[in-house]
Amino acid sequence: MAARLYTIGYEQASLDQVIGALKAAGVALVLDVRAVAASRRAGFSKTMLAASLKAAGVDYIHLRALGTPKAGREAARAGRIAQMHDIFEAHLAEPDAILALAEAGEIARARPTALLCYEADAAHCHRRILADRLRAELNFDVVDLDIAPHPPSTAAKPG
Repeated sequence: MAARLYTIGYEQASLDQVIGALKAAGVALVLDVRAVAASRRAGFSKTMLAASLKAAGVDYIHLRALGTPKAGREAARAGRIAQMHDIFEAHLAEPDAILALAEAGEIARARPTALLCYEADAAHCHRRILADRLRAELNFDVVDLDIAPHPPSTAAKPG
């Protein structure tokens, strides 16, 4: 049986909902694959997120090299998902990204792991590309954790 790899996006979800979904799935470690692990959403900046996950018994690692480059984030914000995917695919050929992806695979083979990013829909997020690569290279079963959204906030979309 193939190892399972999870993905999760926190857009429109509370920290409690994200942690609840991770715990329900049996995730032991979150790999934060945001280039910028800061967020305007309460609780989702790197330090606070790591502390909250630790308190819930879930470990946290930030793999910045697996984040989308600025041009890719800009394309995604503008709704140009195919362009974001192209930019990210090119980014994955860079040495730091190659090493980080190998590290992510080793980590995920050892423990139940989730790739975390902002975008709720994995198909619109670079974490889908990462998960697909890991599925192809290491035979993971990939499960996208869906979270029922909480009411939209009036705050600006995180960058």
